[in-house]
Amino acid sequence: MVDTQAHREPLTDIAAIPGIVDRLRAAFADGRTKPVSWRREQLRALRRLLVEERATLERALQADLGKSPIETHTTEIGFVVKEIDHTLKHLASWLRPQRVPAPMALAPAKARRVREPLGTVLIIAPWNYPVNLSLAPLVGAIAAGNTALLKPSELAPATSAALAELLPRHLDTEAIAVVEGGVPESTALLEQHFDHIFYTGNAPSAASSWRPPSST
Repeated sequence: MVDTQAHREPLTDIAAIPGIVDRLRAAFADGRTKPVSWRREQLRALRRLLVEERATLERALQADLGKSPIETHTTEIGFVVKEIDHTLKHLASWLRPQRVPAPMALAPAKARRVREPLGTVLIIAPWNYPVNLSLAPLVGAIAAGNTALLKPSELAPATSAALAELLPRHLDTEAIAVVEGGVPESTALLEQHFDHIFYTGNAPSAASSWRPPSST
């Protein structure tokens, strides 16, 4: 059984959320997530989690959604493993600077396009594919060099508990966090500053009306 208390944020206290976000933003500001070596290390650690903790995730998905091990592998765990493998294979080429034409007025200057991380990312996941649509966006966030906060769906409570317990065991807790809860927690999260939000859900949710905070 998953120990739902160990390694988890103190999420019964919504007042803890600003501190969690501040920790992630500080980690990004320190450059912790920018090295490609860190990104690869975290992606490999996430892959190990999916392989080593497969039975735990299968039990959680069975409890929440009645998914069989075959369906779980095809649409959830196996999907994310393939996403990680694809990302690791192509990460170096994705990050390689690209030469682009420089304006004539700047001749003989040369120009190139360099991909930089956005910052701190919020992932709000749905209930129907609670592993896939939690961790596939996390793969992208890590690969791009961001810090990330994951809010699993409260409508898949066993899977949410499993992710909240397992991710801090395997991943860098200074740069990646999990917040469990429902509407109050989501509302509190959306009051914080994030540089990007990956949201899967229906239009009436609080996330659909979120706008980036003013820089002033």
